[in-house]
Amino acid sequence: MRSAQAADRKTPFNIALLVAVLLVPAVLGSSQTIFNDGDVSWHIATGQWIIDHRAIPHTDPFSFTWYGRPWVPIEWLAEVIYASAYRLAGYAGVAALVTAALMALHATVFLNASRWVRVSLLPIVAMDFALIPMLSARPHVLTWPLLAFWIWLMLRAREQDRAPPLIAAALMTVWANLHGGFVFGLAIAAAFGLEALVDSTDRPRAFRQWLIFGTACALACLVNGNGLEGALHPLRFTQLQMLPLIDEWKPSSLRQTPFFFAVLAMTLALIFWRRPRLPWVRWLLLAAMLGLALLQTRHQAMLAIVAAMILPEGFAAGAESASAVDPLSRRIALAGAAFLVAVRTFLPLQPTDNEANPWKLIAKVPPELRSQPVLNGYSMGGPLILSGIRPYIDGRGDMYGDELVVGYSRIAHGDAALFGDAVRRWNIRWAILPNDSKLITVIARSPEWRLVARDKVGVIYARD
Repeated sequence: MRSAQAADRKTPFNIALLVAVLLVPAVLGSSQTIFNDGDVSWHIATGQWIIDHRAIPHTDPFSFTWYGRPWVPIEWLAEVIYASAYRLAGYAGVAALVTAALMALHATVFLNASRWVRVSLLPIVAMDFALIPMLSARPHVLTWPLLAFWIWLMLRAREQDRAPPLIAAALMTVWANLHGGFVFGLAIAAAFGLEALVDSTDRPRAFRQWLIFGTACALACLVNGNGLEGALHPLRFTQLQMLPLIDEWKPSSLRQTPFFFAVLAMTLALIFWRRPRLPWVRWLLLAAMLGLALLQTRHQAMLAIVAAMILPEGFAAGAESASAVDPLSRRIALAGAAFLVAVRTFLPLQPTDNEANPWKLIAKVPPELRSQPVLNGYSMGGPLILSGIRPYIDGRGDMYGDELVVGYSRIAHGDAALFGDAVRRWNIRWAILPNDSKLITVIARSPEWRLVARDKVGVIYARD
């Protein structure tokens, strides 16, 4: 009788596991919206360049405005992974890679939450509402499961009153070659080290262990394809004046990401109602992450993952609320994940034709113009690179710098004088722009320019 009751209690848990780890990631990873970012294309093109040349580029090989000038591709490893998936199965392969990353993220969050709360799906649902606006096939998505696993390592270390094993520092090497967000991995480790120093009964031992681990993590970050510059570049990027021009670097707003603010409001209400118990250092870490998320939209995803990993322990109702994933459920979930990723790889998938994927419009570019200097829409720069056309600008704003990006922004907003200066300086021969570009009005009024092609995405003009 007790065995039957135990089986009944496990069934909903197993279903929740399969929904969280298999179904939800498969749906999110198969969405065409993960390609609605022009940066996806130049990341793939960079990975292809690295594979073909068996080297990491340290000067720009793609644009005509910055060709041959310094470039620090700190996300080279993620770009190689994306390019490999693209060569294997096109956009379907890229979607399969995103799906696998989401499955790993969801599994980590679910298994951690299931130790503390009965409703293990709740942290995942709340997290996903914040992640979806940031979900695109770009390097940061590959670091999401790494971030969750990193926090899990810190939590386990604190439970055992010790520093994480030194071998865990090697994850920082992987992280530093995937994305510049590795600096937050160092900050998170520092926060848990502070907690250990404050709460440990043997502070000298805690200080010694966490200092050694922190030093190992810092040294591990230096093992990257760009050396010391690769470790410092994320910090230098934050000093650029152009950041307010990029949507994801702008302050969070209710209009832009309403679901994030809805989840935030509900989470804060739940915290005030249930009064979860956590060490004050973890509250400080969550508050710092919240401040970053409000300051810049791109950090909303990091806050969501950190909160989904840290808060469940505070809401624990007692030992009876914890559940263990039985071995059969683990095997079923692992086999199901492998099957769904394989299916996603071989099911055709093509991005929707839009400003970030203007493939039909690019196909209309006359052959004689493809090798000529072009003024392009910002999101169209990546697709031009993937098509073998050198753009004026693309999503690598940190490489171009303030002067070019800020000047381009003024041109894109219809500054006719700056546009004329750019045409003369770079000998611009044609333009490819989205239909909502204010520059179209300036070009259309000039007798030097003629319309070559137009579709629902944008226009092509040639200069006579």
